[in-house]
Amino acid sequence: MKKLCLYFFSVLVSQILFAQNDTTPTPQWRPLYHFTPAKNWTNDPNGLLYLNGKYQLYNQQNPFENFWGHMSWGHATSTDLIHWKHLPVAIPEGINGDDTVWRFSGSAVWDKNNTSGFCKNGGCVVAIYTAHQPHIQRESQYIAYSNDGGMTFTNYEKNPVIDLHKLDFRDPNVFWYKPGKFWLMTVVIPDEHKVRFYSSPDLKAWTLLSEFGLQGYTGANWECPFLIQLPVEGTNTKKWVLVTSAAGGERGVFEQYFVGDFNGKEFINDNPPDKILTLDYGDTYYAAIPWNDVPGNKKIYIGWMIPNDQATYPWRGQMSIARDLSLRQTKEGIRLIQKPTSVITKNLDKLSQNIIALPDVKLNNEEINLDKAHKIKGNSYWLDAELSAGPNTIAGFKIAQQKDGNNILAETVIAYDAAKHQLYVDRTKSGGKLNGHALKRTINIAGNSNRIKLTILLDKSSLEVFVNDGEAALTTYIFPGEAADNIAAFASSGKAEIKNVKIRDMSLVAQ
Repeated sequence: MKKLCLYFFSVLVSQILFAQNDTTPTPQWRPLYHFTPAKNWTNDPNGLLYLNGKYQLYNQQNPFENFWGHMSWGHATSTDLIHWKHLPVAIPEGINGDDTVWRFSGSAVWDKNNTSGFCKNGGCVVAIYTAHQPHIQRESQYIAYSNDGGMTFTNYEKNPVIDLHKLDFRDPNVFWYKPGKFWLMTVVIPDEHKVRFYSSPDLKAWTLLSEFGLQGYTGANWECPFLIQLPVEGTNTKKWVLVTSAAGGERGVFEQYFVGDFNGKEFINDNPPDKILTLDYGDTYYAAIPWNDVPGNKKIYIGWMIPNDQATYPWRGQMSIARDLSLRQTKEGIRLIQKPTSVITKNLDKLSQNIIALPDVKLNNEEINLDKAHKIKGNSYWLDAELSAGPNTIAGFKIAQQKDGNNILAETVIAYDAAKHQLYVDRTKSGGKLNGHALKRTINIAGNSNRIKLTILLDKSSLEVFVNDGEAALTTYIFPGEAADNIAAFASSGKAEIKNVKIRDMSLVAQ
């Protein structure tokens, strides 16, 4: 999110101004297996590129303070998408005369054939990003190049490469479009709710191909677009997916996607123009983009988790878990599937120092502490389970729980309402300072089955819930006290069974 006028300035400005002065360390809320900067503010992921056996994660970062400002490209790398090496700022804010240039969001590519003419040794990294110039009220698209593996960048002397002389024009996402043998850029005009597609042979000269817009959700400015081709599971079919972020309006923080076709010039939406497809049902997932050049053409993306009102220090903001993307044919049509990437899950048992498999739990209008789970302390774990609920039953888990006898001091409820075919996350008693309008979030579950699969990722303060092998996701924050770490299973108004519960303790994963 760029100027933050859409969300922070309109909704959380008072909290952010307070939080920037709060220097109380909060190690109890520092995630262990999600990316956070070593210190200071972070927002959108940028320049995601797989290079030399490492996942490159650039990110919007304030190098000086724990709040939004001085936008630059921070840099970190990982070989497993869990452990991150923090590196020096790659593209710092710059000064042009009297005008500060902030390096807003964008992407990066490996120019292996030196189409740009910037490369010295057979290939180089080229970053494409938005230059925000508040002095002249303008955003335009810049490029910069690196011949040292993406550690440092030189800005192109003839920037900008695209300039519409607009205040709001941002977030270029670029990849090599093989059928047309050109670089393809997806970029937004936020207040017009339009995505523009440009082509270039050399990353310097760009030609407008088409526009797509005024479809789906238009209740807030569009940001951070990307276009990606994905397989439909179990078929030989591939479809194109266009994603945009929006913050503000009646939906708050929101990401939507469109499924359709791209013919090298235009994106054609398969659904009616007013159809809104939700990417994540939480209140914090934003600005997600995919990695370029992952081996095997694997499609992995990651999103920024916008901070809640609760201050954290010495960092603020984090990334979600990295997620694999695909498509699935459903009764409602082709829908996006996202689940924690197999880059992580294939090594999950090795990452955990303590794995607990629980016996099946049968419940009859009761709550049961998962006693074996008491061995897991510290609210950093990965929980998989299958839930079967009676026709009118509400059943699920109560996590980050603290009791005083029968009195509930704190808990977060993750439950399935079989009558409504709806999963919900209730943070009413989760602790910390939370966005009041979003204390309870829901997902409507397709079909009539009363059986669902859950994957719950709790990492100190971040919570991600995946339903039915990635059919839906819900991302949010909680801020439990250090004593609030009990895990319970429950059923109300009927019977339920919870099976195949496996909890992986992730408390030592960062070591």
